[in-house]
Amino acid sequence: MNKKVLLAVLAHPDDETFGTGGTLAYYASQGVEVHLVCATRGEVGEVSAELMEGYTSIGELREYELRCAAQHLGLSAVHFLDYRDSGMEGSPENHHPQALAATNVAEVAAAVVHFIRLLHPQVVITFDPVGGYMHPDHIAIHKATVQAFYAAGDPTQFVDDLPAWQPDKLYYHTFPRGFLRTTVWLMKLTGKDPRRFGKNGDIDLVRVSEARFLVNAKVDYRTVIENKNRAVACHISQGGMRITVGFLDYFRKLFGISDQYMRAYPTPTRRKERDLFEGL
Repeated sequence: MNKKVLLAVLAHPDDETFGTGGTLAYYASQGVEVHLVCATRGEVGEVSAELMEGYTSIGELREYELRCAAQHLGLSAVHFLDYRDSGMEGSPENHHPQALAATNVAEVAAAVVHFIRLLHPQVVITFDPVGGYMHPDHIAIHKATVQAFYAAGDPTQFVDDLPAWQPDKLYYHTFPRGFLRTTVWLMKLTGKDPRRFGKNGDIDLVRVSEARFLVNAKVDYRTVIENKNRAVACHISQGGMRITVGFLDYFRKLFGISDQYMRAYPTPTRRKERDLFEGL
């Protein structure tokens, strides 16, 4: 059991690329077996009619985009939990019977436990407690992943046909708060409302920027930046290359080419890690 395995547990197609894409591509390039568990297919959202040509649903289109991105990131496999996208906070989709955010946390945790025991990751990554930007699905999968991380090594919890497996480390991907506060300031300066950010104006950047998380690890992905750029371009329904040449370039100029993480387990030391597998 000398092979290194990293498992990312996220909510929608594009989360793997826009959020943690640099990290996933970097570790894949280093020979790590990198797996993605994606809870939904991103069924909720607006997609222009021309992009739907050849697809029977938004979920089918977004799964295709994810599999395209996965190839460029070098993922070993993509695993779906088959829940439904819940939409943003307060939307009617929150209450759909198959919505991830409406599902009991323990049920989702059991599904994540299965993949932890199957894949044997040493390192697990997921969203921070506010889900990056308060998306209900991000928060739901964060809670389920935390529960699964601690339960997977206990043979008395979520009993199935797989032996228990306890990962060594758990990390939360988190956006730089300085970046968020700078974005809020720039939006106010240009007369835009930072409480109505995003394509549909449903992201409150002020609220998001007020959350505080320790940064215990940074992953420099400059060596695989083109891999991430190609993966971003796959997600054409979510902005694709327009995001690469706009938002991401602005981000990189201010904060460098790295992803940052809070280490949830084990308790971090004061030393900031540059490798999520450090010490293993």
